[in-house]
Amino acid sequence: MALVNCENITLSYEGRNVISDLTFHLGKGEYLCIVGENGSGKSTLLKGILGFVKPSEGTISFDGIAQNEIGYLPQQTDRQKDFPASVSEIVISGCLNRMGFRPFYSSKEKNLAARNMERLGISSMVQKPYNELSGGQQQRVLLARALCAAESLLVLDEPVTGLDPVVTGELYELIRKLHQEGMTIIMVSHDVSAALKYADLILHLHHNGYFFGTRREYEQSPFCMMLKPGGDEE
Repeated sequence: MALVNCENITLSYEGRNVISDLTFHLGKGEYLCIVGENGSGKSTLLKGILGFVKPSEGTISFDGIAQNEIGYLPQQTDRQKDFPASVSEIVISGCLNRMGFRPFYSSKEKNLAARNMERLGISSMVQKPYNELSGGQQQRVLLARALCAAESLLVLDEPVTGLDPVVTGELYELIRKLHQEGMTIIMVSHDVSAALKYADLILHLHHNGYFFGTRREYEQSPFCMMLKPGGDEE
């Protein structure tokens, strides 16, 4: 069995089916990029994988991982950008699911947070207020937080939205490095060029169906043309 198994799932948003009869499987250590036009169900699918939305048909199952062991980097809201906490407080909060009923973080969890901050190059910022950081720095903090929750699966919902091209490239490279270190990645993106550069597998959601396969297969499919300049979804 693959790490993530979606079998003939139908998912709804505000009473309307946005995904119908979708099947795909993701193996451990693979990098999946989910693309498609606005309203195609990309974020709804992530919510289904995370357990926030239940399929009305079909099943979503996992092998060797629980839903509360998935690291999740959601799209950031303006309110979240002004959250009044330090970098270290936000990063270690990713360990909450590991704590059970304990009221305090253990030394193991503190060490995990410190390692992930070092991993993402933010160790020098540990006491800085989160709301005083740049957009790129904030995304590094949230990615470190997600890594504290992740056992082997990281789910990213458009992680580079609002970032300048230089910072975008840096974040994509950080995610690629995590993948090379063995992390399984699921990322929603509007950037088809980044999907073709970094991902192993592409899932393209469309109101008339979907494509799932390797990036080479995707490049040769009519779905790929939809998101390229001049295509009908650009």
